[in-house]
Amino acid sequence: MTTKAKAAICRGHDHPFTIEPVELADLAPDELLVRVIACGICHTDLAVRDAQLPVPLPAVLGHEGAGIVEAVGGEVTAAKPGDRVVMSFNSCGHCPNCADDAPTYCYNFFPENWSGTRADGTPTMHHEGAPLAANYFGQSSFATYAITHQRNTFALPARFDGIALDMIAPIGCGLMTGAGAVLNAMKVRAGLPIAVYGTGTVGMAAIMAARIAKANPIIAVDVNDDRLGLALELGATHAFNAKADANAKIKELVPQGLGYVFDTTGINSVIEQAWDLLAPKGICGIVGASAPGDKLTFDEGVFMGGGRTVMGILGGNSNGAPFLLELLDHHLAGDFPFDRLIGHFDFAQINEAIEASEVGKVVKPVLRISAE
Repeated sequence: MTTKAKAAICRGHDHPFTIEPVELADLAPDELLVRVIACGICHTDLAVRDAQLPVPLPAVLGHEGAGIVEAVGGEVTAAKPGDRVVMSFNSCGHCPNCADDAPTYCYNFFPENWSGTRADGTPTMHHEGAPLAANYFGQSSFATYAITHQRNTFALPARFDGIALDMIAPIGCGLMTGAGAVLNAMKVRAGLPIAVYGTGTVGMAAIMAARIAKANPIIAVDVNDDRLGLALELGATHAFNAKADANAKIKELVPQGLGYVFDTTGINSVIEQAWDLLAPKGICGIVGASAPGDKLTFDEGVFMGGGRTVMGILGGNSNGAPFLLELLDHHLAGDFPFDRLIGHFDFAQINEAIEASEVGKVVKPVLRISAE
C-alpha cells in the first residue's frame, strides 16, 4: 500500500524548495519505511540544486536523515518497526569494493544513490500521478516519510536513547565525512601536524577527529573569523584567516612541513598551495566538490621524490554502522561535541535554513520534520 507524505521538491537553483504532497511506493523486500524526524542539510544537496552533480531534477533530496521505522520488507534484518534509526549513503553490497568493506567506493554508487530511482529503475516516489526523482542517497529524507534500504539504515542501540534524533541526523554524511577522512582515510598519526582548509561541518568534524587522533598542531584555515573562533574551541590549536597569508604563517609554525592537509573547499588553487606545504610522506586529502572540469597541477619531481600522496575521499571511508556508532560513542565521551555545530529549523523553513548555511550563520542546519 502506498504511503502519502509531504516532501520538499527541488527544481533547481532559481527555484525555492516547495513542500508538496507525494506518494511513496510499496516497499521492496529489502526496504524500510521510515518516519523522518529530522534531516541535516548538506553542501551536496546544494550541489545537486546547482546542477554540479548528475542527479535528475526535479527531485526530493536530503541524505542526513534520522527517524523511526514504520514498516519493513520481508528480507530486512537491519531494523524493525519502532526502532530509532539513522540513514546514510546506499551501496550495492556485491561489487569488489563493497566486498572489501569499502562501500563509499561502490562500483554502483550512481544507480544506488543518484539515479532518481531504485537501482533497477523503478520509482520510489510519485507526485501528481507521475514518477518523481527520489531515492537520493537511498533515502530522500527531505520528506515526512522515506523509503530506505537494508544497507543504509542503522538501528541505534539503547545507549544513545538520550541523544535526540534531531541531533543525531547529520552523523550520516557531513560529520562522518570529516571525521572519517582523519581517522579512516588519512589515518592521522599522533604528534603530526594537520591543516584543515574550510571550517564548515566537514572541516569542523575533521578538527574534532584530529584532536581525538592527538595530531599536533591542528591548524584551521578559513575566511570566517567566527568559525575560526569556534574551531579553536573544538580542537584546533591555531586558526589562520586565509585572507591574511595563512600559508606563510603555517610555514613559520611548522617549517618541517605538514603531515596532513585536508581540503574541504574544492578550490584547486587552495589545494595546490596547501599541497606545497606537505612534508615528505605527507598526505593531502580532498573532499570538496570542485567544479566539473577543474584540474590540479603538482610538481612531478616533488610529488614522487617526497613520497607524497593526494587522496580523494568519499564519505570518510565509512563502513556504515560501525563507524557511525563509534562517532556517537566519542560524542557520549565528550570528545566529539558536534552538537555545537547544529542550528534547528522547522521543515517549512527549509529555504531559510539553506540561506543561513550559505551566508555562514549556521554551520550545520538541521530540519525538524516531525515530532520524535
